[in-house]
Amino acid sequence: MESLSKRAKVLTKKPMTLAERAYLPAIFQGLSITMQHFFRAATKKQVTIRYPEETRPFSPVFRGLHVLKRDEKGRERCTACGLCAVACPAEAITMVAGERKKGEENLYREEKYAVSYEINMLRCIFCGLCEEACPKAAVYLQADKMAPPRFERDEFIYGKDRLVEPVAPDLRSKRGIQLTPEQADTLRTQTA
Repeated sequence: MESLSKRAKVLTKKPMTLAERAYLPAIFQGLSITMQHFFRAATKKQVTIRYPEETRPFSPVFRGLHVLKRDEKGRERCTACGLCAVACPAEAITMVAGERKKGEENLYREEKYAVSYEINMLRCIFCGLCEEACPKAAVYLQADKMAPPRFERDEFIYGKDRLVEPVAPDLRSKRGIQLTPEQADTLRTQTA
């Protein structure tokens, strides 16, 4: 059947030479490309890095692992208002609120606190909306830490044990509301 546009080309298949049948031109062409890349990498700066010994610098707008901040007296800032969970587009945050009891004033800043606070890092898209929604400045995404790789799915659900900032002022995140050196010294003497 002849095409209507008459643009079809009739091709004839040329017989292959002995070298083409042995794939010699293709083998030498592939080897030459490999050698070009080998000598280019040996003479120029490498584009890859030796991770994890070397790490690339983070972008100034990088949002990494979450942290629940403490106030200047070492109490948890989170009041379990739930605004971070409502603002989360991936619905990665869940929490259970509780009432503070007598004698827990040094642990929790407000009368209401998060008994349970969990972030599913497999669902989180690190958009930072939880950080923006928090009226108490309790949730921050650290600029210097990433969620480490894990083998089990349940290890990606971060509870308060991994999210709450350590009491020691020297171990706290570099981002968010920072303690002044005087406040850090005062807190260090109180916790010692």
